[in-house]
Amino acid sequence: MPKQETSIITNEIIVNKIYLFRRVKVMLDSDLAELFGFETK
Repeated sequence: MPKQETSIITNEIIVNKIYLFRRVKVMLDSDLAELFGFETK
């Protein structure tokens, strides 16, 4: 089984990527992809 690279994501980074739209907290797909190391299409 290949080793997975782990990184620590601070709460501050996540909190800065949460937006409030019409009183609902949301995250953009591009921000989620960046956090998890994926590419958006």
